[in-house]
Amino acid sequence: MMFVIVVGGGKTGSHLARQLIEEGHRVRLIENRAEMIERLQLELPRDVIVYGDGSSPAVLESAGIQQAQVLAAVTGEDEANLVVTTLARFEFTVPRIIARVNNPKNAWLFTPEMGVDVSLNQTDILARLIAEEMSLGDMMILLKLRRGEYSLVEEKLPPGSQFLGRPLKDLPLPATCVIAAVIRAGQVLIPRGNMVFEVGDEVLVVVDTRSLPSLKELFGASGPQDPAGP
Repeated sequence: MMFVIVVGGGKTGSHLARQLIEEGHRVRLIENRAEMIERLQLELPRDVIVYGDGSSPAVLESAGIQQAQVLAAVTGEDEANLVVTTLARFEFTVPRIIARVNNPKNAWLFTPEMGVDVSLNQTDILARLIAEEMSLGDMMILLKLRRGEYSLVEEKLPPGSQFLGRPLKDLPLPATCVIAAVIRAGQVLIPRGNMVFEVGDEVLVVVDTRSLPSLKELFGASGPQDPAGP
C-alpha cells in the first residue's frame, strides 16, 4: 500500500483518487474550490478530501506530505502544478512526483530540475498512440516498460503469418524478444519450445523498441510483398 497525495480535484484528480482508493492505497486529495469540494464529498470518503491551496506548504503538511510516497499534481494550471512539484521535491523530499501538463507548449518545463519525475502530456500521449497504431498495423501495444525501452504487445495471428507451422524454438525471433503467453480458444498457454502456433492465436510478447519492426514482419504473411500492391 502507498500513501499518495493528489493535488487538484477536477475530473482527472477525482478519478485518480477513486481508483487508488479502490486498489487499497491511502489517499489525500487537495482542492481549493468550494464548489468542487461539495461534489467531491459525494464521490469520495470525507477523510480523503483536504480543503486548501496545494501550493501552500501548510496545506501540504496538513495532508501529511511528510509521509507521502507519491505526489500527483493534476490541476488545470501548469504554473500551479510546477509550484506544487517544486515544493514536494525540494521542501518535503517526496520520493516520486507526477505532474499533468495542460498546455503542450509548457512541457519543456516539467523536468527533474523542477521536481517532476513523470510528466503526463495528454496531447503527446494521444499523438504517440496514433503514430504507433498507424505504423504497427494490427499489432497492439498494451504496455510500455522501463520508460518506453520495452513494450508488451499483442497480435492475433492471421492466415499466412510466419509464426504458423513452425515450432517456437525454430522461429527467428529477435534476441531482445520473449514470448510471454499464448491465448488459444480462451485458454492461456505457457509457450514451450515445441509449441506450434495456430491461426487466431493471441500472442503476448515483451520486446524492445528497436525490434518492433522485425517482430511485425514475423507476425505478418510470409513471402515477398509487392510494393505496388493491389
